[in-house]
This record gives sequence, C-alpha cells and structure tokens, in this order.
Amino acid sequence: MNGAQAVLESLKIENVDLVFGYPGGAVLDLYDAVYKAKFPHVLSRHEQGAVHAADGYARATGKVGVCFATSGPGATNLITGIATANMDSIPLVCFTGQVGNPYIGKDSFQEADIVGITTPITKHNYLVKKVSELPRVIKEAFFIARTGRPGPVVIDIAKDVFTAELDFKYPKQVQLRGYSGDFTGDKKQIDTVVKALKKAKRPLFFIGGGVTLADQTELLRKIVAATGIPVVSSLMGLGCIPALQDGFLGMVGMHGSYAANMAVQKCDLLIGIGVRFDDRVTGKIEAFASKAKIAHFEVDKAEINKNVYAHYPVIGDLRWSLPIFAKEIQAVSASCRERISGWVDQVLDMNKKYPFSYTVNKDYIMPQELIDTVSGLVDENTIVVTDVGQHQMWAAQFFNSRNPRQFLTSGGLGTMGYGLPAALGAKLGQPEKKVVLFTGDGSVMMNCQEMATAADNGIDVKIVLLHNHVLGMVSQWQRMFYGKRYSHTLLSNRTDFVKLAEAMGLSACRIEKPKELKARLKKALASKGPMLIDVMLPANENVFPMVAPGAQLDNMVLGGTEE
Repeated sequence: MNGAQAVLESLKIENVDLVFGYPGGAVLDLYDAVYKAKFPHVLSRHEQGAVHAADGYARATGKVGVCFATSGPGATNLITGIATANMDSIPLVCFTGQVGNPYIGKDSFQEADIVGITTPITKHNYLVKKVSELPRVIKEAFFIARTGRPGPVVIDIAKDVFTAELDFKYPKQVQLRGYSGDFTGDKKQIDTVVKALKKAKRPLFFIGGGVTLADQTELLRKIVAATGIPVVSSLMGLGCIPALQDGFLGMVGMHGSYAANMAVQKCDLLIGIGVRFDDRVTGKIEAFASKAKIAHFEVDKAEINKNVYAHYPVIGDLRWSLPIFAKEIQAVSASCRERISGWVDQVLDMNKKYPFSYTVNKDYIMPQELIDTVSGLVDENTIVVTDVGQHQMWAAQFFNSRNPRQFLTSGGLGTMGYGLPAALGAKLGQPEKKVVLFTGDGSVMMNCQEMATAADNGIDVKIVLLHNHVLGMVSQWQRMFYGKRYSHTLLSNRTDFVKLAEAMGLSACRIEKPKELKARLKKALASKGPMLIDVMLPANENVFPMVAPGAQLDNMVLGGTEE
C-alpha cells in the first residue's frame, strides 16, 4: 500500500472512528485515500474548526481526537487549537501535509516549518520524510498523546510520502528512549499525605481536570464520601463532584464561590488532585492557602512547585496513586469525619449564606437566569460547551454539572471561538447525548462558519447565544479598572444572528422577554436539529464574585451591577 493508505490503516488499528479536517494540495493523496476507503471524515469550514472539533470529541469521549490539514496556511490555522489542547492536556494527533522532500527548506509554495512552530505547544511532534517511518511514528504519536499527562502530537508528512509504497506492518510495541509511559511513583509519598491527614483539623480537597483525564471520578467520589472532607474545584474539574452535593463548595479562584475561596484560605491541609495551581485559581501566590500545608497529586513532575510549593508531593499517574490513597485512608476515615465535623459545618454554613446569586429583572433577561433556566430544563447527561468570557464564568457558576466530561471549555488558553466547533465534536463523539453551547456575540463570530458544518452534517447542537452587544469580560475589566473607557469592546446591533444562522441552514429564534424565557427555551431545546437561540441580555452585568488580579482569594468583590 502507499503512505496515504498506511495512515488510514494505522488509524483503524488505533480505533479512530472519525477524523475532522480540510483538504489542500499537500494532502490530496491522503484525501483520495479517504474517498476510496470511505473513511469517516467531517469537513470543517476552517482548519481551526477541525482542531477544536477534534478537541471537543476528545474531551467528551476520553479518546484521542484526530484532525487533518494541508501544508502552510492549513497547518498554521491549527495552531490556536493545538495550543488550546496543550494547555488543558487534551490528547490529539494532528496530521499535517508538508511540501515534497525536494522542496523542503526552499520557501516553496505553501511551505511552513510546522515542526518548529508547534514545538512549544505540543507534547511531541514529527516530520516524516520516509514512508517506512509512518507506522512507527503513528504508533508512537498515539501512545504519547494518551499516556501520562495527555497532550497534542503533530505528525507533519512530506507530500511524496503519501504516494510512496511500503510493506505495511504496524508495530505492536512502542520503544521510546526516556519515555516508557509508566508513571508509577513512590508509595512513601502517599503515606506522608495520609500521615498529615491524620492530624489535620481543617482538610480540603482541591480537584482539577486531571481527575477527569485519568477517569478517576468514581474513586474520588468514594474517597470524599468516606472522609467527609469538603471539596473545591478548578474550572476544569467541574462535574467530578455533583454541583449540588453537600460538601462541594464550587469553583475556586477569580470568579469562584465565596465558600470555596474562604475555605482555601482557612484550611490547614489542602490536597490538590490533578490540578496546576494556575494564576486564576491562586490569586496572590504569597497569600494563597497561607495557613495550610499543601499536598499535590500530579502526574507531571514539572508542575510540582512550579506555582505553589508542595509540602507533600505525590508524583505519578492518578490511576496509580488514588487507589492506594483510597485504600490507606479507609482506616482513618471514621476518625477523620469526627475530627473535622466542626470544620465541615463552618464551610457548609458559608456556602448557604453566600451562594452564587442574581437579581431577577422584570424588564431584562439576566444572563445568570438564562443559564440557571437551561440547567433546570436539561437532563443530567447533557454536555455543556462554552466559549470564553463572561458567559463561560456564568455557566461555571450556574450550570449544575453532575458528571465528568459534561462541562467542556477552554481553561488554560481561554480561546474565544473554541465553543462552536468543540460542541460539534462533542456531539459527534456522544451522539446519544444532548449538547448545549453557551457562547457570546463576540466569541461566536470567531468560528461562526462552523454553523454551516452543523447544518450540512445535521449535527444537533443547541447554540445558546448570550447576546449583550459587548465583549463582556473585557468591558467588565474596563468598567472596573479602566475608568469605564470602553476601548473597542462595544459591539453594534447590526449583525442579525438569527438571519446569519438561517442563512447557513440552521433553525433559529430570538428571545427578548423574561416572561417568555422558560417556555421558549424548553421548546427550542426539545426541537430536532441544530438551532441557534439568540437571547437578548443587558450589557452592563458583571460576573461576581470577583477577586481582582493580584489580590488574595479572601479579598473578594461579592456583587453589584455598575451602570
């Protein structure tokens, strides 16, 4: 077979059931093989749409997402999506075409050094110049993408490799110097955490996206139930503990709950599990959890002590460490519940006194009310995807996530335009589940062309557009920190999103009055096929609570709307 056929055969062996992509000159032979083999492929309307769709597919399913792009601009259009996946540790394998071997390095038409460009934003990458290398490289790429701390891998393939012949044999084993894929750690580190837990009077679990990526949610829930220790979550960890469960205090950080932030500041033992301690969580580093010893369960050694000093590091895959931790704490769980009962009562009381809240307005639909209403209308298996900005934070606060892989969002990179294509990928990965996208009139325009992808492929995603005529989060910062100087954040009323959606083949409706919100949302969400729901909102609503940049977590602005 030739190189193009070898790529597809390798994907079949890796159990890839869908690819997202966009053809071009350097990958014509690959796409010819796709045509002949009838390989499952979804044509995006932009390469960025393809990589975000692969990302959404990976987050929703736990599988490796795959996308194709041609050389030069096709490959560089993947960059934002690759960086998005890299920051959130999402497993992708991105195949890019490269100019033919004789033309590499000569500034040829549509040539770009994609290996050089993507080196800082991938877990690994390859340039394949010999067809004989293809099976080994693809085997290694999937192994690297899915093991340890997951991440994106780029395979750049010279055009003439696709047409070259080879005797195809897919490797059974991977042999990489310096990377075994075994992330078993030192059990003594776990023993140290258990010893600290025996003495702690105010322990707190801080969970992140690593729990979901390692598929350890059920075990985590058993640990929490056995010990009774309260839990806070990063944005990426939402859904690991049901939002309405007693003892779950919500999201921590800049727009986290009062109880979550105060619990971090008051605890004496903070146990981080699958988290990065990023700046949006910690606020002022020097003041973060200043009364606590910190334990850090983490697969990537580079994250230990990078932002916050870990007194008790546990380095290793959560699939190794959490089962041991769960077994060891069985003997102390009863005494732990008794010892910390006063602490639990204290944080639960804070959570009741200062919940996420909003004021209903009879004249305007409030954004929090919109998300709260959607949360009440959909079932527990619904997947929610967000873009980035105010609506993302309101969704994190007011959508009651019940399960892992239910709340998909760009956390680390904060990528506007992520939501729509990621929602399409999530729906194609989990076709039996309802998928709802929360987006803004700023974010949706960045990849609005993917509405055509939804329409042409009948991908049943409900797009809930929070339409407030501003770049919401940026304008909030201008309102709070820049003297209300709204420099290029006010959007005109000229774009009719209902007509735009209909022009691309979607159903669409507009909701403007609070009294019609629930009934019309219920009807729209129950409809068949992709649909845009344009919901008109006030422009001046802020996301609260808020910790100002550089402030410590317990220095919170709790609420208020500024005119």
